Amino acid sequence: MITLSHFLILGALLFSISIAGMFLNRKNILILLMCIELMLLAVNINFIAFSHYLNDINGQIFVFFILTVAAAEAAIGLAILVVLFRNRRTINVQDLDEMKG
Repeated sequence: MITLSHFLILGALLFSISIAGMFLNRKNILILLMCIELMLLAVNINFIAFSHYLNDINGQIFVFFILTVAAAEAAIGLAILVVLFRNRRTINVQDLDEMKG
């Protein structure tokens, strides 16, 4: 039987992997966007687990809103990434630092 602690450990593990991915790879914007999406999915797993454990549907409804925002964030982020690649011919974060002023 899978208990609440199994889901919480899975969520914590996914969140930790995404944090490690953000700190280890600061060069590629695409990897950073995937780490952010992984963070949101880890939080969603925790919401679903608590919603099921407490027999309350509010957590599941909140997950739908988070997924909607995550989809919009991914679409806008990838659109910005395509425009930056067309202009700069790179998606390296350090090369985009030149846009400051």
